[in-house]
Amino acid sequence: MEDYKIVDLYWQRDEEAIKQTANKYGNYCYSIAYNILSNNEDAQECLNDTYLGAWNAIPPHRPKILATFLGKITRRIALNKWRIKDAKKRGGGEVALSFDELEQCIGDNNSVSEEVAEQELIDMINDFLKTVSESDRKIFVCRYFYFESIEEIALRFIFTQSKVKMSLKRTRDKLKDYLLKRGVIV
Repeated sequence: MEDYKIVDLYWQRDEEAIKQTANKYGNYCYSIAYNILSNNEDAQECLNDTYLGAWNAIPPHRPKILATFLGKITRRIALNKWRIKDAKKRGGGEVALSFDELEQCIGDNNSVSEEVAEQELIDMINDFLKTVSESDRKIFVCRYFYFESIEEIALRFIFTQSKVKMSLKRTRDKLKDYLLKRGVIV
């Protein structure tokens, strides 16, 4: 079913919208949640919460890109769940590693929030990503938005793990320089 038809079902408050969303985007949303939580039951719970979140958000919102809209909901829910649970105990290694890697570029949450509003930082990172190659941008997003492991990214793009690591390192270094030039203390 086309995305605009699914969104129309939400607007009509037709429960078929959830079934169609699950059929079309269930695996996509599950993989986002699982990459963050590393736990099948928690990822499944996030998936159900994503459907509820979409139900509650549509209307009043009418997302232009349903996949992105659902992905953001899933990611937010999974990260909230991850923060609540003990990451080491639950094995959420990729999330912790990703945060550690990015911390070198953007600093800790307190220094960044003191320097710029969160949305401004997001806008800066999005603008920065437009300046790097498509390959580097895709690798960066897979790692830091979807929390995929180095191995998963290498398999996805048919690169060596070494190439993925080097791409991420160079992109983080460029991001750090980009933010410093815009006055963000890192």
